[in-house]
Amino acid sequence: MISEKRSYSTGQSRSKTQKRSAKQNGEQNYVLVIHGGAGTMGREGSSPEVQLTYKKALSEALKSGYEVLKNGGEAMDAAVAAVTVMEDCPLFNSGKGAVFNVDGKIELETSLMLSKPPASHPAMPTSRRGSSVTLLTHARNPSHLARALYLAPERAPHPMLSGVTAESIGADLGVPMVDTSYFWTEPRWREHRRGLGLPEEPVQYPDSPDSDSTTDIGCVTNDKWDPLDLMPTGTVGAVALDVRGCIAAVTSTGGRTNKLVGRVGDTPVMGCGFWAEEWKRESGVLKRTWDRLRGKSQIEGVGVSGTGDGDYYIRQAAASNIARRMQYLGEPLGEAAQHVIDDLFADGGLGGVIAVDRDGNVALPLNCNGMYRGVIRPDGIPLTAIFFDEGLSEIES
Repeated sequence: MISEKRSYSTGQSRSKTQKRSAKQNGEQNYVLVIHGGAGTMGREGSSPEVQLTYKKALSEALKSGYEVLKNGGEAMDAAVAAVTVMEDCPLFNSGKGAVFNVDGKIELETSLMLSKPPASHPAMPTSRRGSSVTLLTHARNPSHLARALYLAPERAPHPMLSGVTAESIGADLGVPMVDTSYFWTEPRWREHRRGLGLPEEPVQYPDSPDSDSTTDIGCVTNDKWDPLDLMPTGTVGAVALDVRGCIAAVTSTGGRTNKLVGRVGDTPVMGCGFWAEEWKRESGVLKRTWDRLRGKSQIEGVGVSGTGDGDYYIRQAAASNIARRMQYLGEPLGEAAQHVIDDLFADGGLGGVIAVDRDGNVALPLNCNGMYRGVIRPDGIPLTAIFFDEGLSEIES
């Protein structure tokens, strides 16, 4: 654990001039921001080649979500598309690269939340908001399950489900399921054994290894990679703003390395590891009139996805606190997110958040050694970073 505060924000607020210019030029306002986990990575012992591998995977995730947004697609679908890439890549602690619990099993968690119903489903009740799932063992892409359950209120009326029930409904809705061996990776298995003080050798390979052991994005194969983050506690996540002003947050994780069996983290708990909502700005008649003359919306909104030590995010309701600081204290997105990350650090919680507001401003504060992160805007250029003191930048070709 780091001994001194390392609080670093890579927020990207759009200036009034930039926003006015974009409107005059007819530019569509959409953005996608992602994270791939936070807390335990360090430059020591890593190589530029390994760092580049992670940044390429992040860039692929950004481009996948961007393809949805640039064609006028839903924020929900863009966020799921980005998270899917990371779930399929064993570099990250979700899906294929998930960590083991104390019994050497995989238990996955995921969530989806929207600031308002998607335009593609106008009949969706505004009170539904989202869906989360925990204790999964067979859903190949947990984020797909969260989306399917959200869009099926008649089958899944509850905001949170777990285990067999959730996966059974998901299978009926066409969500792909896999054998548990699909999630097994040797580096995470070795971490599991090492974390318990047990010998890593001989390696206990799964009895029925899944044949689908590689990704299709040039990520890594099971036996040819070393994780940059050791004993991870992080997640993957994406927050997207679409052209209709809808914000969606999607988060997916394998949880903490060697967590207790049945442990539920912040990823499926609304208000803690994820949040999305919108509200009307409170102001007097003169200000509302002035805002209308300037073309400023009376609706404010935010979407948040967290990563790090989820137990602390639960204790502080971290994600929803960002929204409350914006709504009741009038803080801009970056300031609100930074306050929450600082409060987590004060209690001993390491990690970071990604957040987007309805104006397209982005915040990515962290209080630890690093957070895999990235942003993409209408120009289509993926910008990524890993370490706490590193600014977002394009991968050099």
